[in-house]
Amino acid sequence: MLNKLAIFRLWQIEFKNYSVAHLKNDAMAGLTVAAVALPLALAFGVASGATPGAGMVTAIISGFIIGALSGAPYQISGPTGALSAVLILIVQKYGLPGLWLAGIMSGVMILVLGILKLGRIVNFIPAPVITGFTSGIAVIIFVGQIDNFLGITTKSADSTTLKLVGYFTEPWQQKPNVDGLAVVACALIVMAVMLILPRFNFTKRFPAALVGIILASLAAYLLSWKVPIIGKIPSTIILDDRYFFRPEDFSRLGDLIAPASAIAMLGAIESLLAGVVAGRMTGKKLDANQELVAQGIGNIILPFAGGVPATAAIARISVGVKAGGQTRLVSFIHSAALLLSALLLSEMIGRIPVSALSGVLMVTAFRMNEWHLIKFYFKRRLKSPSMVLVVTTLATVTFDLTQAIIIGIIFSLVLFLSKVSNLEIKPTDVDWKRMREAGFEVSNEKEGIKVIYISGSLFFGAVGQFIDTLESLPPSNAMILSMRGVPMLDASGLHAVEHIWQHQLKHSGLLLITGLQEPVTKMFERSGLIEQMGEDKFFWSADQAIRHACELLTESPLSTRQVNAASPTTSGPANRSATDLMDEEELEDEMPFGVVKVE
Repeated sequence: MLNKLAIFRLWQIEFKNYSVAHLKNDAMAGLTVAAVALPLALAFGVASGATPGAGMVTAIISGFIIGALSGAPYQISGPTGALSAVLILIVQKYGLPGLWLAGIMSGVMILVLGILKLGRIVNFIPAPVITGFTSGIAVIIFVGQIDNFLGITTKSADSTTLKLVGYFTEPWQQKPNVDGLAVVACALIVMAVMLILPRFNFTKRFPAALVGIILASLAAYLLSWKVPIIGKIPSTIILDDRYFFRPEDFSRLGDLIAPASAIAMLGAIESLLAGVVAGRMTGKKLDANQELVAQGIGNIILPFAGGVPATAAIARISVGVKAGGQTRLVSFIHSAALLLSALLLSEMIGRIPVSALSGVLMVTAFRMNEWHLIKFYFKRRLKSPSMVLVVTTLATVTFDLTQAIIIGIIFSLVLFLSKVSNLEIKPTDVDWKRMREAGFEVSNEKEGIKVIYISGSLFFGAVGQFIDTLESLPPSNAMILSMRGVPMLDASGLHAVEHIWQHQLKHSGLLLITGLQEPVTKMFERSGLIEQMGEDKFFWSADQAIRHACELLTESPLSTRQVNAASPTTSGPANRSATDLMDEEELEDEMPFGVVKVE
């Protein structure tokens, strides 16, 4: 029974032939990740609108629970910058109890996605939307830390855009008993260390954020700087300030659906994207559905310990992978190290300046941007991706984050549809001389036969161009639509073809169709249009259709067309159906384009 569960299969594969050498590698990697995760946990706890202690509890519990159940050995979860940008807005509107309840709801949503095996849902979000959304979140985090960076208090705002405008239009208020220059100095020390330390080979292995925080804390302590500090961290993993169920919470569920959906959407996207990136680094594929199950269970549990929603983070994962970690024990050891830090060093951690954490967050926000993709889009002058990126970024800092993703996706779809809706339509007249030279002999050559070559998807966005172009052509005795270049069509496309057929009948003309691909043929068959027009009007190649058009025009141009209009299913034994033609093993090629002359 247990072997049938995905997580047990993953454990069996992961720990097969596990040795002491593997354990040593995992232990070193776990300690390294903990050194990086400690300042991030404290900073993201503050950035989420909660407390540094809530950030620590989140990192510890998610490392144990989500790490044990995750869809790959390298996944390490905790509070993240992207989620903190969403969470602080929820705290401002609904308070911490509202955040905890929304976190539980989001966990249920993510769990359901995993159970329903919808882990591939992230593939349907365009890359420029994700890049723009990430950039918008980076702006939200950066702007949200300006007050802590400067040691000031400013008026709250409904959006990051309004908050940013407020810095130039509203008065600032310095926090009491605080030295503004010292506050800024603490932040600058951390930022300088984080930006400079990784530039040197011999210091690359040091966790720059942790080193910067230690230096800033020492400077503030030794020089007696008057700066706000984060306060003592609780020596426990279950905080006094945590979620307790209350009957009145049922009345809040409706109001929290949108915030919970935003947390679930962002948490799922970030976890799966982090897993994809780490999978490329390690060569081990992520089980996306199991990852969603793990994230869902973890986020349901966290609020009951006072934690905030968590997700997998590439910042922690990449450190663990590069440090030689091989199994999910890295996540366990990282959480154990953080727990020991909270139990043994809580008083020292409590003396960290708040502005030092703001420095960590500002540098992290800058690095969150996918600069390589942003440069690629603009340097290569890729107009559509660049526009989607900019629109999504602006929407993220201006509107609700759920709305921002929807706006980005819709805008991306509009641009895509505007591109694919442009059909390539090439009307041609039959050049009988060149046909004969090419070996296509027709005994009864007729004038007024047009072959229309169509390329592109014939769907609702393209039918206007299709109908307008064909109706604007001079009247013809026979119109042959070569649709080999049409990979798909929808109901609107079928109606458009039927409209052109009726237009031809109205003007005493024939309509024949050639080169239908299999998906398009099925659409024609299911709609009944083949039966309605007559199977003898469908051919695989244009030369077959030209011969048949000449035969029909020779018999009786007017009467034949009137009969076909009244009884479209009549077909002679010499004429093969579209289905028979499509099933032949060896089909004649479409008439070469050079055989006809373009108007």
